[in-house]
Amino acid sequence: MSRIIPTALILLALAGCASNSRPPSNAENACAILQERPDFARAVHASEAKWGVPAHVQLATMYQESSFRGDARPPRRWFLGFIPRGRASTAYGYGQALDGTWEEYQQKEGGWAARRDNIHHAADFMGWSMNETSRSLGISKYDAANQYLAYHEGRTGYRQGRYLQKPWLMGVAARVDTRSQKYANQLRSCRW
Repeated sequence: MSRIIPTALILLALAGCASNSRPPSNAENACAILQERPDFARAVHASEAKWGVPAHVQLATMYQESSFRGDARPPRRWFLGFIPRGRASTAYGYGQALDGTWEEYQQKEGGWAARRDNIHHAADFMGWSMNETSRSLGISKYDAANQYLAYHEGRTGYRQGRYLQKPWLMGVAARVDTRSQKYANQLRSCRW
């Protein structure tokens, strides 16, 4: 009896350390992602049904933002190479949502318990955000490049054309669009 409790506590601790935020082993193939991670399939399918944002657009954006890592954050900044100064932004989770944007989503749609490192909440957030972009800016939910630019810059930043002064970001948006098209073609060939 005296060994059961410590063993159970160790197993509980190990189970708590096991992260479900690990990325899929083949992030280049949408069918492989959704087959390996049925939780991703359920999340993007539910978001697509609720918000009308195609799964391939969501997946391409998540790939770009976090490489499908639920615990993704911007790198730390350092002073003199060894003194931590914090991070470049408050972005976190699968969708790299900023604190303020996430709080807006929680208030309007997701509820206070929604977490950025939960794939279901992150996919719902992404669908909600892109639906709002489509509604307010008229950008098609299938237009991965412009949806990504508005997602990255915020709707106000997109409306003001801030992305036009960032050639590197235009290149990223083009890659998101290419990946989205590739994922769309792959998803047509598999059952998910």
